[in-house]
Amino acid sequence: MRIIGGQWKRRKLPVADKPGLRPTPDRVRETLFNWLGQDLSGWRCVDAFAGTGALGFEAASRGAKQVLLFEQDAALATQLSSLKTQLQANTVQVQGGDGLMALRQLPAQSVDLVLLDPPFESNLFESALQAAAAVLAPEGFIYLEAPRAWSAEQLAPMGLQLYRHLKAGMVQAHLLKRSEQ
Repeated sequence: MRIIGGQWKRRKLPVADKPGLRPTPDRVRETLFNWLGQDLSGWRCVDAFAGTGALGFEAASRGAKQVLLFEQDAALATQLSSLKTQLQANTVQVQGGDGLMALRQLPAQSVDLVLLDPPFESNLFESALQAAAAVLAPEGFIYLEAPRAWSAEQLAPMGLQLYRHLKAGMVQAHLLKRSEQ
């Protein structure tokens, strides 16, 4: 697996052999960052379920001014810290622990891009979306990777709407933004 664009373009990322770890496919990451634009200069980003860190490091590679990576698995968090050091990724902060709890502790409207890729077998999707909606800046985006598509009816009570959607194999990739009032 490689970083698709930005200053670390073509840089390989290590992928641990862990049950349930599903790195976001290159094609999906490429599409996501095409939707967002290639330059994320000045953006504040949170990858709440970092795993391999592919999404968060991709954002940092494209100029994000701050990328917070949260990972509950201690070995993966250590691997992310090592990669941060290797890349000299000064805008990246790696924190071990529960990404959902971390999202809930961030200030309201303080994040431009929230990256959500919870374990597919978990029941974290709705609570993660609610927490992400609370910290989302007015013009910000939430990326949600899920095993099923989320409908407008499911997103509306959280104040969110679908901006873009892609199905790639088992992955349903959603780019969400605040609902227009």
